Amino acid sequence: MRIPFQISTLTLSILSVFSVLENAQAQVTQSDQTSVSTPTTGNKKEEANSGAEQHTKKAVPEKENDALRSDTVQKVVIDGGRTDDVRRQSTAAKLIFGREELDRNGDTNLGEVLKRLPGVTIGGRPGRGGDIRMRGMGSGYTQILINGERAPRGFSMDSLSPDQVERIEVIRGAVAEYSTQAIAGTINIVLREDYKQKNVELKVSLSSEQNRLAPNVSISYPGEIGGLSYALSGSVFQNKQRDQSTTNSVESVADGTLNLRQNEYDEVHRQTTGIHFTPRFNYKFENGDTLMFQPFIMRSHSASDGVGLVDQLFRSPTAIEPPAYAISNNSGSADTTFIRSFGNWQHKFDDNAKLAVRFGGGYGKMENSSISNQYDASNNPVAVVTVANNVIDKTLNNGGKYTKPIGEGQTFSAGWELELGKRVQTSVSLSNGKPQFQDSGDPLSASTRRFAVFAQDEMDINADVSAYAGLRWEGIKTTSSLSGINVGNSSSVWSPIAHVVWRIPGESKNQIRMSYATTYRAPALNDLIAIPSISNLNSPTRPDRIGNPLLKPELSKGIDIAFEHYLNRAGLLSANFFVRNINDLMRRTTQLVNEPGGMRWVSSPMNIGQATTKGVELEAKFQVQEFFPEGPAIDFRSNYSRFWSSVDGIQGPNNTIDQQPPYTANVGLDYRVAGIPLTLGGSLNLTPGYDVQSTITQLNFIGLKRQIDIYGLWKFNPDVQLRLSANNLRANDYVTNSDVSLGGVNRLDYVTNKTYTTFSLRLEMKI
Repeated sequence: MRIPFQISTLTLSILSVFSVLENAQAQVTQSDQTSVSTPTTGNKKEEANSGAEQHTKKAVPEKENDALRSDTVQKVVIDGGRTDDVRRQSTAAKLIFGREELDRNGDTNLGEVLKRLPGVTIGGRPGRGGDIRMRGMGSGYTQILINGERAPRGFSMDSLSPDQVERIEVIRGAVAEYSTQAIAGTINIVLREDYKQKNVELKVSLSSEQNRLAPNVSISYPGEIGGLSYALSGSVFQNKQRDQSTTNSVESVADGTLNLRQNEYDEVHRQTTGIHFTPRFNYKFENGDTLMFQPFIMRSHSASDGVGLVDQLFRSPTAIEPPAYAISNNSGSADTTFIRSFGNWQHKFDDNAKLAVRFGGGYGKMENSSISNQYDASNNPVAVVTVANNVIDKTLNNGGKYTKPIGEGQTFSAGWELELGKRVQTSVSLSNGKPQFQDSGDPLSASTRRFAVFAQDEMDINADVSAYAGLRWEGIKTTSSLSGINVGNSSSVWSPIAHVVWRIPGESKNQIRMSYATTYRAPALNDLIAIPSISNLNSPTRPDRIGNPLLKPELSKGIDIAFEHYLNRAGLLSANFFVRNINDLMRRTTQLVNEPGGMRWVSSPMNIGQATTKGVELEAKFQVQEFFPEGPAIDFRSNYSRFWSSVDGIQGPNNTIDQQPPYTANVGLDYRVAGIPLTLGGSLNLTPGYDVQSTITQLNFIGLKRQIDIYGLWKFNPDVQLRLSANNLRANDYVTNSDVSLGGVNRLDYVTNKTYTTFSLRLEMKI
């Protein structure tokens, strides 16, 4: 696929910046002294599973600083917010984004922050969030963790406020401590846990989209009683949204004869109100043991109403699409409750060994219902369709890690992880009072059990080379029961992992990373259980959806090679190359099935074969004054990722990994205006339009996403600041289409979704 001229120019610019900026840097006589924390254990590696710890700051010479090490599981905390130093010292490729990145644009949800990170894309239309992806790979390839634990089913990152997050860790290579369900990589969202907050923090924001106001208030109140420190944090919010979409459909038979031509317009108005509560408690015992406990509570209610209009311009008697309604008046509601607890107990032994035990559990309840009153063109009733879903999820988890320093430059650790989950789901779908599928109303129960053991060893081979070796075994068992029929699915994976970092001799700021890992992608629970999701307008492009209990996990072997050049100030230039070979690729296929109510199109997942994906990820961020001391106070950041992939068994040229674009790009600037406390900034996020041959019978097109965000920040004093921002400034339409050829019939659906600009005003105070 040919790269547009603008992106080709961007790529060449980033590649050439390695030499150009290094020459400019040689002319600069000033350099910043990097500060690192002194580990309290006496070993170079300080374990950091639970969050940011405060250590004594110590300035060290450059060579000594280069010798400090931290693996991706263990962490050296850098005082002063130099997260690039953590990245530099990690043996595995680990990108850290702290409060500076989280606060920069005044985003109201975490999805808007994630879309600007290197190699990260967000599915769906701009401003409405979607699944989070690394390396352009679709849903399920990226592992999402909260405090090192898998996010609960049904949880959306868009519902998480940046105020509740201490940092984001983007882990490109797998590590044995975390689950290896991470073919594309891992994003770990670390909530504010050991963060030493001194003041009460109050943030009040008001957003506007299409003149619909969305207020948000968050507060965090810290305190300390003896050995107990705490912070009581929470937020309340409300937003109002309108979504509009248009679908143009054309259906024809093999000889080109027109079967159907219709236009469909849908509009939905939605109001959501919610509350988040995330208190944090830390207790230090007299013997030095520490106990952290952090509940995480979310509650939201959403109500919607809308209208659907169908203008069937032409329909022949042989058309697959059934006679459509002309008008549909729709209403619905959804109530969601998530309660999740995180606990961590740590004990240090006399020989500097450490035992950390994690525990927690979760409860999630999701209830949604809808009713659709459908009429023909003469306003005569056609059907009343009601749908009600009730889902309850419960989880318990426990894990631990024993860490033992071996000499001065080696750390060994081993541990376990256990997670138990149970889901009870009831789905009722009625059309004119009659069930739309055979098991409508019958309760489905499903349980999962995941157990893992791991061992890992990190060592400094010499002053220039660090290595990491890990091995993890993970087994998953899923069972489901519906209408007295029990179905089980079991899988297990051995994952060997290796990372090496070579700090080039004589080039103290340059290093090369290499890694190998065996990772996997487990089938999603909804893809395993056989409860159907019914399509009201059943067709090849709107099929019913059902699971497949016989699915096997995808297995992947991959390598990464990266070059990194660190600047004196907070900046770096990097290039990362990766390749992944995937076996037992899962892909949904659509077939015409004889159901009790007649012939229906049904989509179900299956393993279809092998796939390969590879790519290059470039990143450049720096302060202009690093190279031009008299220049403006501008921070520049950019990243560009180029992807290639192919799926065996599906002919090209568009037989790529599902939902993988050819490239993604981000460019951003922050300018601190001289003489006044004002910072101006903005960013451009670009993902091009692309085609994907998802099966031999279906070609999908995903349209261009181009988001421009800008902001202005005025600091009245260190404790009070005001931020004005605009997200998705151009608000381009988001276009997708699906071209399906099945049973001698060709169907093209062309969908246009409106997107909108959101303006936000945010006041931040420390009291």
